[in-house]
Amino acid sequence: MTTPRKLHIKSYGCQMNVYDAQRMVDTLAGEGFVETASADDADLVILNTCHIREKASEKVYSELGRLRVAKEEAARHGREMKIAVAGCVAQAEGEEIVHRAPTVDIVVGPQSYHHLPELLKRAKANGRALETEFPVEDKFGFLPQPKPAAIRARGISAFVTVQEGCDKFCTFCVVPYTRGAEVSRPVADIIDDVMQLTENGVRELTLIGQNVNAYHGDGPDGRPWSLGKLLQRLAEIPDVKRLRYSTSHPRDVDDDLIAAHRDLAELMPFVHLPVQSGSDRILAAMNRKHTADDYRRVIDRFRAVRQDIAFSSDFIVGFPGETAEEFSATLALVTQIGYAAAYSFKYSPRPGTPAAEMRETVSATEMDERLGRLQDLIDSQQSAFNRAAIGTTVDVLFERAARNPGQIVGRTAYLQPAHVMASPDIIGKILPVRIDSLERYSLKGELATRSAPSPISSPVSQTIGA
Repeated sequence: MTTPRKLHIKSYGCQMNVYDAQRMVDTLAGEGFVETASADDADLVILNTCHIREKASEKVYSELGRLRVAKEEAARHGREMKIAVAGCVAQAEGEEIVHRAPTVDIVVGPQSYHHLPELLKRAKANGRALETEFPVEDKFGFLPQPKPAAIRARGISAFVTVQEGCDKFCTFCVVPYTRGAEVSRPVADIIDDVMQLTENGVRELTLIGQNVNAYHGDGPDGRPWSLGKLLQRLAEIPDVKRLRYSTSHPRDVDDDLIAAHRDLAELMPFVHLPVQSGSDRILAAMNRKHTADDYRRVIDRFRAVRQDIAFSSDFIVGFPGETAEEFSATLALVTQIGYAAAYSFKYSPRPGTPAAEMRETVSATEMDERLGRLQDLIDSQQSAFNRAAIGTTVDVLFERAARNPGQIVGRTAYLQPAHVMASPDIIGKILPVRIDSLERYSLKGELATRSAPSPISSPVSQTIGA
């Protein structure tokens, strides 16, 4: 019997990278690889990189330095270790990686993972293999790709990529340069993936894409389908109990998507809708293609069909030229809308983006102060939202055993972790839970007996435009 080869993947950044890592595992399973939690005993280590956050490249090179030592140690024991750099840093800085890190055997961008088996063969024969050896047009969505080995069990929840790339060209963002133009997968391929996942026990699916609500994949009727129409179809699949999607752009919220939130019990009432700033001038400088009032009206449309809907968002503070008054507009927007959660960051220039050429006017000290104020406001809203669950009964999809003995943890419709004392046979089920207390961001309670959830009415949610 052939001894399985060990594969270790370290992913950075976004949900898309988590999904990409899973598909790499599926693809390489056919080559005899099994996952290992440790890089030190792996035959192949893949760094699945992200270029969005500050110092992304430095983190990769630091990790490559540690892996060089592990590779040398493996060689001393007569074992060959291959190292691959994948993802957006590989796409943006492939030549630099080759120059700076001779220990790297394979460089592959985020749209060419199906080439990994061939790249491994070339690396073994030639010492190094690069994605650039393949035709540039041989990318996700443009030519038929070999289907990887059957999708394996992922647990109760799983990501499914439905769209890649972005055509918005926000001035601060590298995605259009690393992931390319918007491309949507055919509906039939997505359904096939979802069927395999549900057969392996998955009950909750998150459809992901850099701009997921710009989805326009070919449907079985020969016409492009919207994200809303795709969600309607996926909700019909047996064993699909919950649906989510991320990340959305306010400009691409259409009537089909609003209708899906109105009509589908399977579609969770929790939407991640990045706004970035509350200032119209800053939004224009970011090339966001919407105003603060445009964003408020989108929120209104969602709330008109789902009173229990909640939102998370993304914010950047200290964008070049941001004044104190313009930052105050962001605080005002957050106060008015009320978020269940949000992600906020200090602006940092990404090489090659238009914003990197803009003159930075906000000092590091001022950025820190603004970020602290914004995060304090967001944290207060999230805490209020979570406290509102105490005393209510909510539906929880149970996912796994918790750290504490006897506890099982799942998530509410709003992605809040919820813990109960129960037997493991509830894993995979959606059950009502009476929430008794809150510990930081986690809810605690007991299994209840009612058949339908009582919605959480957020104290931070307000009617916009009244």
